[in-house]
Amino acid sequence: MIVNGHGGNYVLSNIVQEANVDGPTVTLFPLGADWDRARDHAGLASDHHADMHAGEIETSILLHAAPELVRDGFADADHDGVSRPFLLVQGTSAYTETGVIGFPSHATAAKGKAVLASLADSFAGHLEILGPNS
Repeated sequence: MIVNGHGGNYVLSNIVQEANVDGPTVTLFPLGADWDRARDHAGLASDHHADMHAGEIETSILLHAAPELVRDGFADADHDGVSRPFLLVQGTSAYTETGVIGFPSHATAAKGKAVLASLADSFAGHLEILGPNS
């Protein structure tokens, strides 16, 4: 199991695909579908494109798991950075001064708990597909 805690690590998909040429031995978690399910399960208001960094989903997870890491004023830190055509070339700093791309004002601890519960359910499916020896 390769657990990818950072979006945009596209090369990992190719590594997993190559590792499984002779049969299932490795899985990558979470996949986009796992995140989509978690968003739906938690009732998030934002989508994965608009909610890229320090937005609703990440802030919700932290409000649930480690609220002491969330700075005061997060609810006033929304930044709509939907249009970012050269993100891979220029990086995040070209589209936000604060690092936020998303809507932390929508975040709640309850949403964070629901996101993590959904991801735990999805994780079980990844283990199952690898077979009984995983």
